[in-house]
Amino acid sequence: MPHFPVVLFDLDGTVIDSGGIILASMRHATREVLGREYTDEELMRAVGGPGLEAQMQAFDSERVDELVTVYRAHNEPLHEELLCCAGMEGALERLHAEGRRLAVVTAKRRSTVELAFAHVPLGHLFEVIVGGDETERHKPDPEPLLLAAERLGARPEEAVYIGDSPFDVRAAKAAGMASVAVTWGRIHDRSRLENEHPDAIVDTAEELLAAL
Repeated sequence: MPHFPVVLFDLDGTVIDSGGIILASMRHATREVLGREYTDEELMRAVGGPGLEAQMQAFDSERVDELVTVYRAHNEPLHEELLCCAGMEGALERLHAEGRRLAVVTAKRRSTVELAFAHVPLGHLFEVIVGGDETERHKPDPEPLLLAAERLGARPEEAVYIGDSPFDVRAAKAAGMASVAVTWGRIHDRSRLENEHPDAIVDTAEELLAAL
């Protein structure tokens, strides 16, 4: 792959190792509100896509607000346990030192992104952050990625989007950007990523740097 001057990142499961706390909060919310048990796969299938409200819609369209409220009350304190994904701090610092322009594009609300970066202090490496509450449409729609490029004054063809979900790959393609799927998020199976045909699939931060 060519050298990309603009590198956009998903957050959950890509930069921060948040799959475990997302799963725990999904299980808590569906159990508390709906009194039902779901498999891990059912709970995580829509994670990384069009935001929490849309994810909860799949469980009960009439109790979305309640599910979201219970999820957030459980999830936000868990951010104290957050860690960076293995090798990503060094990879981000290297890209930043090389003069690459870095941004985060995530379905998380801006306030939750700031909470994450309060515990995993990487926010200073990103020139732009686009949260899920800043656009009308969400991944896999390209709008959030295009907004990040616009804020950076960059053309889509100069950019690559890195993420751990099928929605990330689809959004990159729709935006006219290159796509790299990472496997370390453990939220989506590698086979689901392969089915989207990203430009590259990588298993480690070192492989990611080599792809950029």
